[in-house]
Amino acid sequence: MLIDTHSHIYLEQFNDDLPETIERAKANNVQKILLPNIDSSSIESMMQLASAYPDTCYAMMGLHPTSVNETWQAELSLVEDWLAKQAFIAVGEIGIDLYWDTTFKQQQIEVFSKQIDLARKYDLPFVIHSRNSFDEVFQVLDELRDGQYKGVFHAFSGNEEQARRAIELGFKLGIGGVVSYKNAGLDKTVAAIGIDELVLETDAPYLTPVPFRGKRNESSYIKHIAEKIAGILHISVDEVADVTTKNAKQVFGIN
Repeated sequence: MLIDTHSHIYLEQFNDDLPETIERAKANNVQKILLPNIDSSSIESMMQLASAYPDTCYAMMGLHPTSVNETWQAELSLVEDWLAKQAFIAVGEIGIDLYWDTTFKQQQIEVFSKQIDLARKYDLPFVIHSRNSFDEVFQVLDELRDGQYKGVFHAFSGNEEQARRAIELGFKLGIGGVVSYKNAGLDKTVAAIGIDELVLETDAPYLTPVPFRGKRNESSYIKHIAEKIAGILHISVDEVADVTTKNAKQVFGIN
């Protein structure tokens, strides 16, 4: 059994073949698909998917850092309203992104902090987006720290030192297609850390693993990520599946 801990298959890229996408995932032993929210524009399609496949697809609620702009207060209020009225598997995806635009950096930091508070309020894990922002993310986490955190560093792409710092705070590392990219360097981090602190993810439709890089990503491709990790660590794919599935169940409370 495999779990895709981070997949946006509710987006329009899957409008033409969503049922088939889910069937392909199941055919490749992906039994659970976790759906992180982006912003107000994605909630309806995400919730519809989670409702249509209640035993397979599980929704998170959060405001993505690249959606933090002039309307951030209204967007955050919507997140608060949804978390108050129904159960979600996690708060996510949240964090700081300084790759695309730094205009709203301070607002991103504030929104990230507020959503960590929401995760604590509802006793939920949270999923962190940290593109070009490890220092800023760690600063927020250190300032708000009160015991161990529970969650995932999504699309982890850092070095061994950053990985160990995240793990020490209580997080698992979300490993996706980037681990298969020749010059990304993530293979070295995975080799140093080992399997025990990892979960698998696709970030579909983005970050497609080799051999499909350049095409639309989907949850069934988790198996290629698992195979790559198995090769790096010289262990079986079954062991990768067993350990990462156990980790995902533990973080997200999946039965």
